[in-house]
Amino acid sequence: MQDPATNNIEKESILEVQSACVHFNEGKSKGKLAVDNVSLCVAEGKIVGIVGTSGCGKTTLARAIAGLQRLSSGDILFKGNSNQRLSRKQQLEYSRSVQLVFQDTLGALNPRMTIAATLEEVLKVHRKSELPTFKQRIEEAKRLLDKVELPYSILNHYPHEISGGQRQRIGIARALAVKPKLLLADEPVSALDVSVQAQIIKMLSRIIQEENMTMLFIAHDLAVVRCLCDEVVVMNAGKIEEMGTCDEVFASPKSEFTKSLLAAIPDISN
Repeated sequence: MQDPATNNIEKESILEVQSACVHFNEGKSKGKLAVDNVSLCVAEGKIVGIVGTSGCGKTTLARAIAGLQRLSSGDILFKGNSNQRLSRKQQLEYSRSVQLVFQDTLGALNPRMTIAATLEEVLKVHRKSELPTFKQRIEEAKRLLDKVELPYSILNHYPHEISGGQRQRIGIARALAVKPKLLLADEPVSALDVSVQAQIIKMLSRIIQEENMTMLFIAHDLAVVRCLCDEVVVMNAGKIEEMGTCDEVFASPKSEFTKSLLAAIPDISN
C-alpha cells in the first residue's frame, strides 16, 4: 500500500483515491457519511483486500471506484485520470477498464438469458470489431469458461439452474470478457461454502497473475484476505483504521478494531 503523498504515484499506481467522501441523504440533518475522507493508492499488479464489518463503507467505496456512486467530495484517479464527470464515451472506456463483480450472483445475472446469451451479449457490445460473428463470440465465451474452470455445457443453462459457486464464476467470466485492468470483487465468496470459497480464491489468484490485472477484493473475513491478498485496508465506520502488507497487519495489528477482527474469524487457509 502506498502513501498518496509519495512522489512516484504516477509511475507505480493504477488507482489513487484522494480524500474520498460519500454522504447519503445530503441536505438532511441525519445524513450518513458512508465513506469518510478515505485516501489510498494501489500499485499495478497487486491484490489489495478491503475488509471491515457490514456497513463500514467498503462496498460504497468499491461502487465509487467503479463509477456507480458519485463522490460528495474528493477524487478517484485511474491511471492518473479522474473518474468523476466523464463523458458517455469516457464512461464506456472506463467501465471496460474497471469491472465490478457482485456478491449477489442471482441478482447480477439476467434470469431470462442463458449463460451463452449473457456472455455473447457482453462480447457483442464491447468487442464486436474484434469478434464480428456470433460463432467467434461463442468461441470466446468458451475460452472464458476455461478461464473460470467451467464446462462448455453450462452455456445452455439459465442462472437458476446452476449453483451459487458456478454463478459467481460466470460473473467473473463476464467481467473478464471486456479485458479489464482493475477488477473489483465485492465479497464474491461470502455466500459460498468454505470448500467452494477456497476454489474460487485459488482461481482468482491464478487469473490475476495470468491476465496481468490488479484487484481490489472486498471482504469482511480477514482469513480469506490473508489467503489471497498482497496488502490489506481495514475500514471501520467509513474510515480507514489501518493499512499495510498482509504480513505487517496480521503479524502486528495496530488498531484495536483490527485486533478484534483477527480474533473473531476462523482460519480457513488449511
